[in-house]
Amino acid sequence: MKVLKFGGSSVANPAAIKQVINIIEANNIENQIVVVSALGGVTDLLLKVAQLARQKDKKYLVLIEEIKNKHSEIIDTLIKPENQKEIFSKLEKLFSNLTDVLEGVFKVNELTSKTSDKIVSNGELASSLLLTAILNENKLQASWKNSKELIKTNSAFGNAKVDFNLSNENIHNFFAHSKSKITVLPGFVASNKSNETTTLGRGGSDYTAAIFAAALNVDELEIWTDVNGMFTANPKIVKQAFSIKKMTYQEAMEMSHFGAKVLYPPSIQPVLRKEIPILIKNTFKPKAKGTLISSESTTNNSIKGISHIENISLLTLEGGGLIGIPGIAQRFFGALANKNINISLITQASSEHSICIAINSADVKAAVNAIHNEFQLEISQHSIQEVLVDENNAIIALVGANMKNHQGISGKLFSTLGNNNVNIKAIAQGASEKNISAVITHKDIKKALNTVHSTFFEDQIQQLNLFIVGVGNVGGKLLQQIKNQQQYLLDNLKMQVRVIALTNSKKMLFTEDGVDLNNWKENLDEAEQPLDLEKFYLKVKQLNYRNSIFVDNTANETIANLYAGYLKENIAVVTCNKIACSSSYSNYSTLKKLSREYNAPFLFETNVGAGLPIIDTLKNLIASGDKVTKIQAVLSGSLNFIFNNFNEENSFYEVVKQAGVEGYTEPDPRIDLSGVDVMRKILILARESGTILELEDIKNQSFLPESSLKAVSVSDFMETLKKESEHFNKLQKNASKNNCRLKYVAEFDKGQANVGLKEVDFNHPFYNLDGKDNIVLFYTERYKEQPLIIKGAGAGADVTASGLFADIIRIGNN
Repeated sequence: MKVLKFGGSSVANPAAIKQVINIIEANNIENQIVVVSALGGVTDLLLKVAQLARQKDKKYLVLIEEIKNKHSEIIDTLIKPENQKEIFSKLEKLFSNLTDVLEGVFKVNELTSKTSDKIVSNGELASSLLLTAILNENKLQASWKNSKELIKTNSAFGNAKVDFNLSNENIHNFFAHSKSKITVLPGFVASNKSNETTTLGRGGSDYTAAIFAAALNVDELEIWTDVNGMFTANPKIVKQAFSIKKMTYQEAMEMSHFGAKVLYPPSIQPVLRKEIPILIKNTFKPKAKGTLISSESTTNNSIKGISHIENISLLTLEGGGLIGIPGIAQRFFGALANKNINISLITQASSEHSICIAINSADVKAAVNAIHNEFQLEISQHSIQEVLVDENNAIIALVGANMKNHQGISGKLFSTLGNNNVNIKAIAQGASEKNISAVITHKDIKKALNTVHSTFFEDQIQQLNLFIVGVGNVGGKLLQQIKNQQQYLLDNLKMQVRVIALTNSKKMLFTEDGVDLNNWKENLDEAEQPLDLEKFYLKVKQLNYRNSIFVDNTANETIANLYAGYLKENIAVVTCNKIACSSSYSNYSTLKKLSREYNAPFLFETNVGAGLPIIDTLKNLIASGDKVTKIQAVLSGSLNFIFNNFNEENSFYEVVKQAGVEGYTEPDPRIDLSGVDVMRKILILARESGTILELEDIKNQSFLPESSLKAVSVSDFMETLKKESEHFNKLQKNASKNNCRLKYVAEFDKGQANVGLKEVDFNHPFYNLDGKDNIVLFYTERYKEQPLIIKGAGAGADVTASGLFADIIRIGNN
């Protein structure tokens, strides 16, 4: 004998019911007991119908017709017209009685729990009658029995308690005389000793099936639903979640209690006592193995799953009047029990100064009133404070029967949450150590579940979620590099890099599962959202993805001013935009402080030297205890390109124009030629070496003539380069005469910094610096006479993009 229970999704429509018929037919056993829920969505409709009738809203009549039509459509599809009369007659009688009850509710404007049970039970009664008729249509010899005639309860309408002695006796007596091969029963419904309809609580069809399975001591209880068993986490939130092959009854109860909706928690109790296995299967993928729940767990993994409960509020009672007073806890919990308020989590300080509980947010008002009434005297005497309420929370729970045999699990859980800026408000762990529960802010659910799942269940694959602003030269190259390397990073570094959002100067595009990098340009062009940096920030914040990284590929001051907001939300910032780090020292140090405080990396390697590891090398020198005494550098790839190509054959104007065409200068070349860009770079290096310095402290020895400095537009500036050709030719001739080459040099020495055009002779490391290369000489206490030299390409979209990409990968590796 076998008991099968089919949930609402399994009987939601004709196609689903055909699957159910196939499953029952495939079971080649003597006796099958089939317990069925209401058709998908019908229970909610019945609850709504009842409320509308109570509110004297005649729309309830429309919803009754909708419920009837749901059943009629299935009959018309799955039962031949000549065989429909009997089932239509039975359902018509059922719905006629339902209408009579609702008319009574409408007239008296009252809906009791007793009446509500009468109304809502019709869902399971109708679906079970319907399934019986369809089975018989398919020549499967099924009979129908009303569960309320067998399962007896007390009169706690809405969530009745089962009388197992009487129920088991009824079940035994009925099936001892039953000759039916297939018996179909409605789930959820029962009756008290007066034969009044009661229900077993929401999700009680699982419980019904378990009661029959335990009473008849069957070999196995099968729960058929719309997923492949119990998952390691909610697959709608955690995409990497997978079904659990085997788990113990205790683990299943913990998972169910903390929000895993596949199984109704009380349903485990009856079969647990008899050690009857429960197999959870997918109606729509019947060949999938599903989850087997039994007394044995074969996996070596100490953690079985992560579950969560939403809509949680924390209530805290505290005060000196709690300390050392016997019976306080009894009064506190008794007051809540008297109002039928369920407590999800309890924690109490060892000082006895406070008691904290987590309850459903819907119960907050009733709970606060109950506690205040119970402790009215103590509150009036100020020995106990009024209840503190903290709303908009959730509970996450790590579940596993073997946790007690493994050290460090709680530390691993809490550090994972902390590293992702998920604040833990309360913690609870039972002595049995089957679960560790933590209360967190509701908005952090998705991030918390994904990060914890990644830590405990995944092959340590680090998922990085990028929000990229600016897709021009550098941004476009970065996207190409990410696309080319995605598979390599996944295979070799266990790193999944996803681009979640993109912006250009006009539009922004969000794709929550990741932008398709094969056609990002087309998708961004077709995006409907205009660029709004504030809305972009709010969306990134709302998504609250783990390992979120804001990538700035612009030179925009407004965007640079947004970094602090991102860092405060534990969102890393990677940028080639020099404005933030070369702004006021107070802003620079604030950003560095926020990065440390919120554990959000702030990386700007490409601020100096594009893809060269200049800043990273400097950080390592400082971190290892070395001290920088002097820096000499050529930090402008564009200026180096210009002066390397400026000679008697190529005018200064022509070379600057060529540099712009090849992308070595900004669209406004004054930014490069004025020396301000180099000033920003040496300022950043000075600050990273530990010196407090402002941009205006740096001496800029400009090589530009006065007319160029005063030019009001790019075209005017370029025109001055033609007119002042003699000035530039003179600079070049003097250098050539002295057997030197012109280099735009930045220096930092003894706390002072300067930038300017210099003649360097052939003995200097700068002399043979070709093309657009950069070079940095670090003189330190360890590198006193022979400096540490970093040299290479220091300009260009490709190398800048690779520097940004390296920073992104660095975050993933850490």
